[in-house]
Amino acid sequence: MTTAKKKIAIQDTYGERFQYCWGCGPKNAEGLHLKSYPIEDGEKCICRFTPPEKYTGGVPDNLFGGMMAVIFDCHGTASAAWFAHHNKGLELTEDTVIGRFVTARLEVDFKKSLPMNEEITVTSVAEEVGERKVIVNMEMAAGGVIRAKARMVAVGVKDTMYKRA
Repeated sequence: MTTAKKKIAIQDTYGERFQYCWGCGPKNAEGLHLKSYPIEDGEKCICRFTPPEKYTGGVPDNLFGGMMAVIFDCHGTASAAWFAHHNKGLELTEDTVIGRFVTARLEVDFKKSLPMNEEITVTSVAEEVGERKVIVNMEMAAGGVIRAKARMVAVGVKDTMYKRA
């Protein structure tokens, strides 16, 4: 008998102090709780999300561009963490405390409007994986149509960074 492998969200493996992001932090009560998952071969990551109506943009019934950038930001940094982890030959388990990455640069190309009340799918692939820097390319789609593309440069956070005195 084979046992199905439990899917683990990358964001759920962040260290305790990194779990409060408004977009993807599992411990932020007011947040969006975006979740990113490696796809089976580990070469891509995916995030699915249906935004609430309150995030409509200047064009009624369409998601505002800032929220699209937030989704790219959170999924991109999670993907960068996974690609760096995977590049070391490591697995994602319930005991993993994955290295945290932050955005150094995010370029977004808006292609088409993104209608509300449709599930958004964001996929990512690594363009480059270095020691502390990962370049991630992403596509955002809804209804089978690519709505936006993004390229992110993400850098690994050292354990001593961002600690409060």
